[in-house]
Amino acid sequence: MVMILGIIVAVLIIYVILMYNGLITLKNMIENGWAQIDVQLQRRFDLIPNLIETVKGYTTHEKDLFENIAKAKQVMISAQGVAEKGAASGELSNALKSIFALSEAYPDLKANENFLQLQQELKGTEDKISFSRQFYNDSVVRLNAKIDMFPTNVIANMFNITKKEYFAIESAEAKVPVKVKF
Repeated sequence: MVMILGIIVAVLIIYVILMYNGLITLKNMIENGWAQIDVQLQRRFDLIPNLIETVKGYTTHEKDLFENIAKAKQVMISAQGVAEKGAASGELSNALKSIFALSEAYPDLKANENFLQLQQELKGTEDKISFSRQFYNDSVVRLNAKIDMFPTNVIANMFNITKKEYFAIESAEAKVPVKVKF
């Protein structure tokens, strides 16, 4: 009888350990996903000054556009947490779309090798941000679902593992195509 009780206790302990390790694995995936988003956002920041200088060489009266990009970049730098960074990222994406829309009005700029290279780099970076955001949000879905389900929710509560926030772009403006008027 003691042997059977010992086996049951051992199985329960192993089961709790497996659930805990599963939660920690998901938590680490979320942290990794967030780190990848941060890396790509920084890469985008590093490319923006080069893009602006290239465009400035062709456009002298687009002061408002450059100011909007500078403001959006500053907001992104000072953003804290997932929700603020999501909103700021949407604003910055919208500002960057303005530059690419502006290139339609300047054929020389549109054909400039530096501009094309920067545009490709930014497009690649935006794609990587999108992929990283999807990976992060998929990991958040998995963790949050486990935290909601029994018996994993008991283990999550015991070890203070809480739900995570999604990375979303909430700005309606960032989802609308840019229109450039002169």
